[in-house]
Amino acid sequence: MGRGPRRGGRKRFTDFKTLEAEAKELKERKEREANGEEVTSSEEEGETESESEETSSEEERRSGEAGKKKGVEGLIEVNNPNFKPKKAGTKARDADLNSAPTLTRREREALEAQRSKERYFKLQKEGKTEQARKDLERLALIRKQREEAAKKRAEEKAKKEAAGSKKK
Repeated sequence: MGRGPRRGGRKRFTDFKTLEAEAKELKERKEREANGEEVTSSEEEGETESESEETSSEEERRSGEAGKKKGVEGLIEVNNPNFKPKKAGTKARDADLNSAPTLTRREREALEAQRSKERYFKLQKEGKTEQARKDLERLALIRKQREEAAKKRAEEKAKKEAAGSKKK
């Protein structure tokens, strides 16, 4: 929201004179610092008040960026374990064609799951898993029951034939 009853927010626009003066001042400071001289406060007081008001916020921002670190940051260097600098992209000439491609975690887990399924089915075909043993026991029991039922049917048929031949 703007300040006051006027519309437009009372915007301030910079003029080229102040920008040129700032650039010139920065160059002088850098030259002095490079030469080993310290910037004196009397030279800074020589600026006009209007220029200093407009440039003070910009200078603070710049000095904050390039200035000292606040608090303990300057004394202690902290390595963030979650921060990984971006790697430069690999070039085709640098790529090693003979090495196996690196897989993502999901791809690796999917391959492991597929291999374990194949291994399990192979063991199951050979009858070495517990489920396969139970299935084979159940099948043996069913075969035995069917054989007994077939014997009973054959005996009953033989009895009927014997009884039928006696009646005739």
